Amino acid sequence: MNVYFHTFGCKANQYDTERVRQAFDASGATVVDDPAFADLAVINSCTVTNESEVKLRRLVRHVANSGHAQTIVMGCAAALDSGAIAALPSVRAVVANAEPDTVLRAAGFAGSVEVGAQHAAPLHAAARSRALLKIQDGCDEHCTFCATTLARGNNRSRPVDELIEEARALAEQHAEIVLTGVHIGTYGHDRSHAGTTARHTLGALLEALITAVPTVRFRLGSVEATEVDDTLARLLIDAPRNLAAHLHAPLQSGSNRVLRRMGRHWYTAESYRARIEWLAERMPVLGLGADVIAGFPGETLEDHDSSLRLLESLPFSYLHVFPFSVRPDAPAARLAGQLLPDVVRERARELREVGEAKATAYRAGRVGQTADGVVTGRGKGQIEVMTEDYLSVYLDTDLWDGRPRFEVTVN
Repeated sequence: MNVYFHTFGCKANQYDTERVRQAFDASGATVVDDPAFADLAVINSCTVTNESEVKLRRLVRHVANSGHAQTIVMGCAAALDSGAIAALPSVRAVVANAEPDTVLRAAGFAGSVEVGAQHAAPLHAAARSRALLKIQDGCDEHCTFCATTLARGNNRSRPVDELIEEARALAEQHAEIVLTGVHIGTYGHDRSHAGTTARHTLGALLEALITAVPTVRFRLGSVEATEVDDTLARLLIDAPRNLAAHLHAPLQSGSNRVLRRMGRHWYTAESYRARIEWLAERMPVLGLGADVIAGFPGETLEDHDSSLRLLESLPFSYLHVFPFSVRPDAPAARLAGQLLPDVVRERARELREVGEAKATAYRAGRVGQTADGVVTGRGKGQIEVMTEDYLSVYLDTDLWDGRPRFEVTVN
């Protein structure tokens, strides 16, 4: 059987797809890069935005029209499907999770496959220098704009020993390991140390990983600014070779009123600012990104201006801006004050302009400086190298000695 894989959405989805891909490989399937040559397409879905589901439906129809393949849709949108996805052309099954055995059974394979430590996922198969390590799944929060909690369930943290074992396996082939999940800042909140009420934490996990696997560079996926505890902050400041100087800290809004409407009760604009400024003062290099939602229901012009002012005042190196997208299963769809699409688009444009200016200024300040680089890809006579602060640097392939990690000058 020839199988084509496609992933929508976050790095947690990428990790899940890789586990499923390796299970199919172990079952004797052949992975192909073109759905026209596939007998089966396995699509990992996302429900974060309406656009992601539009793209999903478009791809399913493309697969149906490009050959004879049937399709299995798995993941978050699949978990919330009321029948619309199942009714798309040539859809064989809709799987409400991404467990390899479940997807294999849906494809007609009997028995189960032990993926084990091999389910560690490379971020770029061509380079294989960076990999993903999913440390937890699910989320205990209930942001009003998000349907992911409904799709993935409550926070479930993986055991430290299991993660160390997987990280050691990854370190044999990769120079960087990215910790990912749905809400990684709450890692361990569902677990206690044996015989005590003490909880594991993300900082404690990273200390254990760095001690056990000191040869690689770890990088945090998306983590809330106010969930960067003292242990994690110390590692960011004191262990730059072991933990990349990079935070992607979701903000969503710089207005406390909007944050409350979003259900993001665990921080305010002031506490977010305080933690970021504290870290930035102590780190000579810090790549800083954030997610921001434009045009949330009830957002006033004053709220929008509060976001602009906060973003302009903090040392961001990039922004991910999302125009508010109604998710039918999320509470925000029922909130009063839905904004006109033109207003949402205009506010998103203004936020993106701030992000672009921040990115340009940050990179200009880094040009000519040295950085700790890890190869992320190759093509057209060049290699792409990612620095500790999340900048891409491009070098001619003939200047590369083959090492996956080396010092590079930002250009």
